[in-house]
Amino acid sequence: MRSGIYLILDPSMDREELMNKLEEVIQEDIAAVQIWDNFLLGENILDLIDQIVQKCHRQHIPVLINNRWDLLALTPLDGVHLDSIPQDFHEIQQACKKEVLWGITCNNDLMVVQWAENNGFNYISFCSMFPSSTANSCDLVHFDVVQDARKISNIPIYLAGGIKPENMELLNELPYSGIALVSGIMNSAQPKESIKKYLHIIEKRNETRNYK
Repeated sequence: MRSGIYLILDPSMDREELMNKLEEVIQEDIAAVQIWDNFLLGENILDLIDQIVQKCHRQHIPVLINNRWDLLALTPLDGVHLDSIPQDFHEIQQACKKEVLWGITCNNDLMVVQWAENNGFNYISFCSMFPSSTANSCDLVHFDVVQDARKISNIPIYLAGGIKPENMELLNELPYSGIALVSGIMNSAQPKESIKKYLHIIEKRNETRNYK
């Protein structure tokens, strides 16, 4: 998992619009793409995933699925992002039968951070940093929890939820590797320019801080 932008796709978007915007933004430096498990009723899920993965893999961008680890065996997906700790995680690992990237949302729970550390996760995510229409099921994260997470784990940290260019400065002192974006990119009329704006802010911040 590279640092930078972690792009989350909403598969309920119009398929043509989703693919056109994805093709545009993956020309920029994207750390990873996650497919949110928000599929339309009757959607050909395997076909959609295959199309997304093919585009992203051409740019050497890993693709993860939200929660639906069962799809790993049916598609060329690279990993899974979990919203919570599954009771049968070790059985899930064994069932995957291939190397998988693992990530999990921690919210304000440092016990989840420790669990992810103990289980060799590739990254953790904190959601929601700010009020957000696409992360309305998450409580707002306390900034000191993110600081405390770094004290108990060196796993890369991604921040999500309501992050905009206008409020990113408020995150400068947090030890994050990247930010996860949904509507900030995919709802933009100029997604490529929006990506560039976020990346510029991250690069500027990293120039003055030793966070990676």
